[in-house]
Amino acid sequence: MNKEEQLMAGFWDIFNKKIWLNSIKLKASLNGYNPSEIHCIEYIGENADSNVTELAESFYMTKSAISKLTKRLIKKGLIESYQKPDNKKEIYFKLTEQGKLINEIHKELDKEFQERDKAVFEQVTDEQYDIMIGFAERYNKHLDMEIAKQGSDADSLGPDKM
Repeated sequence: MNKEEQLMAGFWDIFNKKIWLNSIKLKASLNGYNPSEIHCIEYIGENADSNVTELAESFYMTKSAISKLTKRLIKKGLIESYQKPDNKKEIYFKLTEQGKLINEIHKELDKEFQERDKAVFEQVTDEQYDIMIGFAERYNKHLDMEIAKQGSDADSLGPDKM
């Protein structure tokens, strides 16, 4: 395996292990909610006036998939839709009190996960962070350009199209 393959395999392993390890606590604390729902709640909680288009672009999902997801969250009483008086065409979302509670539980779990992993990150020097952040930025920029080549419409980026 060359260095590129080793690096990508290492990232993939980290990602999968973190997802698996975090899922144990997430399932215990947020049973009944899937990761897409939790991340949608988080996004809406952090971004005022979220709409289907923004959510689709942020999650690289189709607008129809986001519509289904938001309808499910509305049905569960976690978000509500609204329109602005000056824009009756666009539908926006905000968290309900129950949605805010779920978001707070998720934030607390994120803090717990950060604390769990703190021992590794405390050993990383500023120079090492700068190198890794620079790599992540360059690779993300490259992937953004590749995505743009496929077409800028978020509907073309859903997992069902990949």
